[in-house]
Formats: sequence, structure tokens, C-alpha cells
Amino acid sequence: MKKIFTSFIGSFFGGALVLGAVFIPTACADPAQQETPLSETSIMVPQIVPDSSAQMKMSFAPVVKETAPAVVNVYSERKVVRQVDPFFSFFGRGIPRERTERSLGSGVVVRSNGVIVTNAHVVKGAQELRVVLADRREFEATLLAADTESDLAILQIDTKGERLPVLPIDSDNSLEVGDLVLAIGNPFGVGQTVTSGIVSALGRTQVSDLANFIQTDAAVNPGNSGGALVDMDGHLVGVNTAIFSRSGGSNGIGFAIPGELVKRAVDSSLSEGKIVRPWIGARTEGVNAVMAEALGLDRPRGAIVEEIYEDGPADKAGIKRRDVVLSIDGTEIYDDSGLRFKLATFSPGHKARVQVWRDGKTRTVSVKADTPKENPKRDLLTLTGTNPFEGLSVVNMSPALADEMDFDPFAKGVVISKRSRDSLSARYRFRTGDMLLQIMGEDITSTQQLQDVLDEYDGERNWQIKLDRGGRVTNSRIRF
Repeated sequence: MKKIFTSFIGSFFGGALVLGAVFIPTACADPAQQETPLSETSIMVPQIVPDSSAQMKMSFAPVVKETAPAVVNVYSERKVVRQVDPFFSFFGRGIPRERTERSLGSGVVVRSNGVIVTNAHVVKGAQELRVVLADRREFEATLLAADTESDLAILQIDTKGERLPVLPIDSDNSLEVGDLVLAIGNPFGVGQTVTSGIVSALGRTQVSDLANFIQTDAAVNPGNSGGALVDMDGHLVGVNTAIFSRSGGSNGIGFAIPGELVKRAVDSSLSEGKIVRPWIGARTEGVNAVMAEALGLDRPRGAIVEEIYEDGPADKAGIKRRDVVLSIDGTEIYDDSGLRFKLATFSPGHKARVQVWRDGKTRTVSVKADTPKENPKRDLLTLTGTNPFEGLSVVNMSPALADEMDFDPFAKGVVISKRSRDSLSARYRFRTGDMLLQIMGEDITSTQQLQDVLDEYDGERNWQIKLDRGGRVTNSRIRF
């Protein structure tokens, strides 16, 4: 299939666009030519103007027929209660009103038993999920796992034993700039639609902190999110996720999550019940031109190590601060997002060959990509005593908990995990996710140490508090 479609080669001669297509005859008038089979090279090279109706009718239809049945529509609903200003209660309109929010996206069947991949933002906050197949049959769907950072979600529908058409995931990095691709989805809710284009660029990291996006000029519009980007072999090379447009419509710049990350997300969801992204325990930053010159690099490339988590994989492998990660398993690293993307495609426990730049020389080390660990243990504790914190549930922060709560994995300390409405702390404006840094001038290091501090100052009237809320550190006083 791909041999035929990639033979459409465009070139300009005197301002005219000439399309080269190849027509492979079933018989040849010259018996001598019949004895010599056409090689793959001879099929790809000829560039001729179509001179028959058969050549003019060559299309993407065979690829579409093969792939479209595996692309589905995803409908999500959630009920939102709107709080009405108390002022209007005087006029009989003070009752909270409930409304239903609906969103529409696309999805791809990746397992014949009804496993579907889509975008996390398509199903975010959904209380009800429905999947409509290409043949218009509807199913209720269950969310197996979702990861907002990679913007991937995995759904499951009950097919009652029926085997559904699937799209095989291309996770071999075989895609190249200039390859023909098709985007299949449901833009604007009008029904399944197919658009064609080429791969405009690979490894786009400016769109997200994680994914190395595929950029395509195939028309992608609202509703295409979660749909398929397929190559001419009928393989899923990406999941469409975003468009770059001021108007909200397609401007020829669409982005898709690469197949290798999609495959890892699906495998992780099915085996572990969640989308797991391994790490190496290092905080990194992209290398700019000034850094490259100072480090002796020939050009800006790689990710420089700014901080290393003690006893983490990078620390155990001997990686040091100011090392520059140049490549992982042969894949060149251009910035921090590229590094995180590559790690996210690994299974936990994978031993990666990491090439680093240190003191003007390259070195290769073996690093075990692993899941963030719960060290220290979270040690859930509900605070007691006569103090403003009574009734709050707190836990020790760790890399594993930071991953769950979308925190900085290097954050340390005690975080509020739950508030009680029937406690002394309910009077104050504490929030879930607040990090307690200091109480009465004493640094807070663990949940048990926090309780000891509260016991020491039990019954005090004035409390000095230092906390971190969403990265903003504040000092305040509470009169108890």
C-alpha cells in the first residue's frame, strides 16, 4: 500500500505543479520486459503525468476502508451545580441550578475486546461516558486510566465477546518528515471525517512539557481530539490532540501524540491500572546557546542536570550535577521535554544507555528507569489537639505522592490531604494540597513531627504559619 501512495511526488516546473504517479500494469506488450520483474526501486523512481483514468483514480480509499471502522466518537457528560448569588434569593431565584456540560471527541480502538484510547481532556470530569462506533452502535464506557500530562486516557466498553476492528500501533519511530498521513475523527460533531496531509515535523516539544508531538498539515479541528493519525500502511502513528490556531479552526498546524507513547500508556493501563511514567530522579533543563558555549558543546543540545534525588536511579548510576544528557538508547535529546518523553515510553525497570557530557568528554552510563518511590512513607495522620489544625489529615510528601498529586517530585515536607467540616480547622482557609513548611518558627519535616509541634504549643492563642500553596509561599498569623 505504502509503495503506491509514496509514489505521488510533487515538483515544480516553470511554476506548474506536476504530480508523479506510478501505474503497475498486469500485463506488458513487450514479452522481453515481462521476463524482468520490477524492483521496488524501479517502482518508486518514475515520475510521469497521469495519462489514463485508472491512474487518475488512485486514492486513499483502501487505507480509509481498513482504518476508519476502528475510529469511534466519545461523548462525555457531567452535571454542574451553579451557585446563585444570595441577593437573588429575595426574588425566588436563590435555589442552586444544575446544568449538564457535554463534550465531544474521538477515540481509537486498540484492542479487539473494546479497549479505546482518547485524550484525557476529552473525558476530564466526566460522570457519564458513551462511545459510538463507526457503525453507529452505542456503548457505555468505563475510564480505566487517564494522565493529564501526556493527555491520554484509556477507556473500556463491554462488547459481550464481540471482536472489534482495531488499529495496530506503530511504536517503531518509522515515521519521517514528508510521509503521507490521514487524520480520522469527528470534527465539530458532523460525523466521521477523513483529511489528508503530510508529516510537517517530528519532535515538537514546545506544545507540552512531556510529549514530542508529531506536527501535520492534515486538517484537524475541534472534535478530532483523540482521533487517529494513520500512515499509508494503516497503522496508528499518533493520536490527534491539539491544533495551533487563533480562530479555533484548522490552519494547517495540528499535533498528535506519537505512537510509542500511546502504546506505553495502553500497556501500562492494562497491566497496572494506571498510566505510569518512569523517571530517573533528576531535575533537568534544556541547554541554550550560552550554556552550550560554557560547557564546550558544539551546539545547543541535550538536557543539563540541575538536581539529583538522593538514592534515585540517576544517583545510583553515577550521574552528577552539571552533566548534560545527550542521548538515551540512541535517541538524541534536544531539551528537557524530549528527555521526559523518552523516559515515559519505557517500562519500569528498563535499563537505558544514557550518554552524558561531562568535563568536555562523553560518557555512557546505564540507568534503570523506575517509578517514583514512596520514600518516605506517606504516614497518613489526622491532627488532634486544641489548635487551628485539628481535624486536618496530612501525609508526608514523596516522589510517588508528588506524581499522584501533580506536584514537584523534589518537594519535601507535609501536605494537607483532606479537610474535615466538623473540626476546629474548618474555621480557617486551609486547602487540600497546602504544604505546611513551618509552624511557630519550627520547620515541619514529617507528620509525626508536626503533631509533636502542635502538642508542644497546644492551647496557644496566636499561631505563626508558613505554607506553600501552588508554589506560592506565604507567612501568616492565626488568632485561635
